[in-house]
Amino acid sequence: MNQPKINPYMMLAIGVIAVSTSAIFVKLANGPAAVIAFYRMLFSVALMAPIFLLKHRNELLIISKKDWMYSIIAGVFLAFHFILWFESLNYTSVTSSTVLVTMQPIFAFIGAYFFFKEKIAMGAVLSTLLALGGSVIISWGDFRVSGSALYGDFLAIISCMMVTAYLLFGQTVRKRVSLVTYTFVVYGISAITLFIYVLALNYPLFSYASSDWMYFLLLAIVPNLLGHNLFNWSLEWVSTSVISVAILFEPVGAAILAYFILSEKVIWTQILGGVIIIIGIGLYSVGERRRSKNVQLSEQNVS
Repeated sequence: MNQPKINPYMMLAIGVIAVSTSAIFVKLANGPAAVIAFYRMLFSVALMAPIFLLKHRNELLIISKKDWMYSIIAGVFLAFHFILWFESLNYTSVTSSTVLVTMQPIFAFIGAYFFFKEKIAMGAVLSTLLALGGSVIISWGDFRVSGSALYGDFLAIISCMMVTAYLLFGQTVRKRVSLVTYTFVVYGISAITLFIYVLALNYPLFSYASSDWMYFLLLAIVPNLLGHNLFNWSLEWVSTSVISVAILFEPVGAAILAYFILSEKVIWTQILGGVIIIIGIGLYSVGERRRSKNVQLSEQNVS
């Protein structure tokens, strides 16, 4: 495997900050969840199109049938992740929804173990549980055990499963297909899926204020092209499990932004939970880097 010119862990940190803005833009925009998601993906594809058409279009001819199948599945999962997550934000707070969506390691470890036979070290499991504990503490003071909030929480959990599946299927394709081509294909499939969904439910596509169009565009530029693209780039060098744990930092960023932009409260449980999340992510990252170095040393000794 080629060594990256830029530290993938630093790129992951930038990606997490970028995706932390997602829930804020969704809250500020007016429109059905599926429509907001559709324009997020459509604008992302449109912005990527010039680079893809000029430099990468020929790569479409060499993608294997298996990689096409995995990319299509990943795109569909990504579409429904956005539908469910954006809808959850209509019923529960930014912090609650984001915490539940970012609890991906629970599903990522299971999927990576059973489908891709990835070995999970005990230290990784313990540090992940620590980070997940921080997520629970953040949500503790924010969860409202009521009908609408519980419905929003349920949608966020299902959305979490969807985005984990998207990352798992993307992991195997990303190792063989360039970032631009893979992202363009998956985002394109996701946009098509969302368009069909919007048409099926007869949602309006054009009757939105200028401020809403601005938020649709910002969703494409910041959390998508900057955030998720960096995650997709990182998949070539780090596993789905590492990315899933890093994304646990997203509730911290989202809570801070929600406080300043949406006037949502930041309470002591969110501060304490954020610190614990950072410690858990740090321990996990250090453990994974040590394990990766040990594997490389073992391969060098064998050769």
